[in-house]
Amino acid sequence: MKRSVTVLLTLLLLFAIALSACAQQQAPPVEQSTQESEQEPAATEVTAIIGFTESKTGNLNVESTRQTNGLNLWMKHVNDAGGIQLSDGSVVKFEGISYDDESNKDRVQELYVRLATQDNATFLISPYSSGLADAAAVIAEQYAKVMITTGAASDSTYQKGYTLVYQAYTPASHYLTGALDLLEATDPSVKKIAIVHENDKFSTDVSTALQTYALEKGYEIVIFEGYDSGTADFAPFINKIIDAAPDAIMGGGHFADGSTFAKQLYEKNVSVKFVSLLVAPPEVTFADIGAAAQGIIGPSQWEPLAAFTEAGAQKAGIEWYGLTGADFVADYMADYTEEPSYHAAGGYIAGLILQRAIEKAGSLDTQAIKSALDSLDMLTFFGHTKFDTNAANHGLQLGHSMVYIQWQDVDGKLQKQVVWPPEGVTADLVYPLH
Repeated sequence: MKRSVTVLLTLLLLFAIALSACAQQQAPPVEQSTQESEQEPAATEVTAIIGFTESKTGNLNVESTRQTNGLNLWMKHVNDAGGIQLSDGSVVKFEGISYDDESNKDRVQELYVRLATQDNATFLISPYSSGLADAAAVIAEQYAKVMITTGAASDSTYQKGYTLVYQAYTPASHYLTGALDLLEATDPSVKKIAIVHENDKFSTDVSTALQTYALEKGYEIVIFEGYDSGTADFAPFINKIIDAAPDAIMGGGHFADGSTFAKQLYEKNVSVKFVSLLVAPPEVTFADIGAAAQGIIGPSQWEPLAAFTEAGAQKAGIEWYGLTGADFVADYMADYTEEPSYHAAGGYIAGLILQRAIEKAGSLDTQAIKSALDSLDMLTFFGHTKFDTNAANHGLQLGHSMVYIQWQDVDGKLQKQVVWPPEGVTADLVYPLH
């Protein structure tokens, strides 16, 4: 009997164990109190050093400071937006390293060597002015650093065989050629032009380039004469202009002489259809000469009222990139409590050009960036950007046109209006002048 009971208990125990095992196999997994979710690994952040000098002291201080303000605003915008993502998933943010070049060429070269070697700058931005930018360019090329030049219009820097230096500004040789394009588009019948210019290097170079361009287009240059810097009496030149009876007058030099020349043309009641002068007309204080300012045209690298838009880019068949002019002006004024000059816009566009090249390249590799810059063709708030890629002029700006303003009477008050190029106009050209 005992044995039978023992066997029965053993069988029951084995049956219980089997049921337990089966239940464990069929039971659903226990829910965890904490749900684990897959997360993307954090992107690697890379810091790119933007190296440049600025004239905190010296005669170029005002323009240079504004250029630096614009560049710093660009860096702030990019960094605040999260940086630029590269093709490998890493994200680039920017840090600026700069020194005071004291508006001195020798100091510029010393400091750009330091930026390229000790500071290991990833990219370089030029100092303000053609002379200082030219001094920096040779260092950029020597140390194989991509450099965007801004605040520098001289053509000659890009005729020295450099391959990594790119110009943001319209070259000096095109300062007034756009005015001729405007005249041609407005009145193809015009053929006689008088060119009267200051005898300094800049004004002479600009006017000589204009003369060459005009002759190529079949215009007759009835006067080509220079006047000494500081000239205050333009009567001898105006008498020659009256005798030659041109349809258009172009040239000029700087603010004082340009303002005086325009005023005396008005006082002598010179009958002419079109007047475009260097430097003076874009300045706000040009309006101080009163009615003599009305109708006068002048070139500027950029103006706050220039209406470059995405629609304009589509019409021109090129890429639109970056913020609008209104947004740039608003953001700049918020940070610096002054309306931005074209020097400030030049600082910002230097960064924006570099930003687009990095995005297109998908890396920080120098040759990849170079290839991207070579292929760049875009419209921004600053205007058109496209570079010459031929060895003889590599990096020279081809796309950007000067913005041409004209002083017009708007409800009894003189105001600047953009009249050229077509993508940026704010008003029709008042023509003929007289």
